Amino acid sequence: MNIPISHRKETVRAYATDTKRNCCALPQRHVNATSAEQKGGTSSFPPGRPANVIRVCGGRSFVGTNAPKIPEDGEGPERAVVLTDFALEAETVTVRRFAEFIEATGYVTEAERFGWSAVFFGDADHLKAARAAGAELPWWHRVDGACWRQPEGPGSCVDERQDHPVTQVSWNDAIAFATWVGGRLPSEAEWEHAARGGSLRRRFPWGDKEPDDTTIFCNIWQGRFPEANTVCDGYERTAPVRSFEPNDLGFYNMCGNVWEWTKDAFRLRSISRRAKERNAQALARSEKVLKGGSFLCHASYCYRYRIAARMALSPDSAASNVGFRVTYEVR
Repeated sequence: MNIPISHRKETVRAYATDTKRNCCALPQRHVNATSAEQKGGTSSFPPGRPANVIRVCGGRSFVGTNAPKIPEDGEGPERAVVLTDFALEAETVTVRRFAEFIEATGYVTEAERFGWSAVFFGDADHLKAARAAGAELPWWHRVDGACWRQPEGPGSCVDERQDHPVTQVSWNDAIAFATWVGGRLPSEAEWEHAARGGSLRRRFPWGDKEPDDTTIFCNIWQGRFPEANTVCDGYERTAPVRSFEPNDLGFYNMCGNVWEWTKDAFRLRSISRRAKERNAQALARSEKVLKGGSFLCHASYCYRYRIAARMALSPDSAASNVGFRVTYEVR
């Protein structure tokens, strides 16, 4: 797909705690979120329906790890939590379901209202232009017109991706959808508990075996990031939501494919000066926690497709590798 030169010239700057190892440090919208405030709500429209919901037993559990791989992200230390039972959808919300939400409510996403969003391009032309412009993360580009209907911008579409996760949705968009179906976003602790299959200490939803360029467990980057993706897993970008084997509880793609929004505010549990500065930035931007990594993660550069890994974005930000799944209260 060709992107107009005007779009190629304007790359977007991302905040990251360690950009040298963060291919997924996504561009954030450093603007007043109220500038794109959604008019009205979704409560006055016929409600949507939950889909493929799995009940998860709570109890004593934990979040994080005592062996963090990227400690500056706040992966550790492990901390104990007590969870009530909850229910979580087996897959991330698909393009098809999100389109039904839009049709039923008339909701307009924040990417559409802002008029642009963040798109990954790793081909030589885009990288060369961005590096010449001095971009810190030359694979991320501001693309006018990018939104859930055309995730890579004008000329792209989702007609052949109806069973793929919807992308280019902000935290606020995800909240609106979850409210429409009678649910909410999971907490970080709930997400990790479901991904591990309970109170188990494992690095990935399938166990501790590392995926690589030949051993495929999920949709991540294969090859040399960001120039060469061998696509050994069969997917250059997103994969259908039921790709690969589910974990022990029946949840699909909880690592890789797309980052997933949680309801939690981002913070580092540390009293270090660096952590205090980062927490102040996160608070100022109202940043939220995302989990699971995406199709862009690779152990050589962004080892964030582990259960304990995490990322932060402002609630009005969106990108071509960000989606969500819905959780529900259990009565």
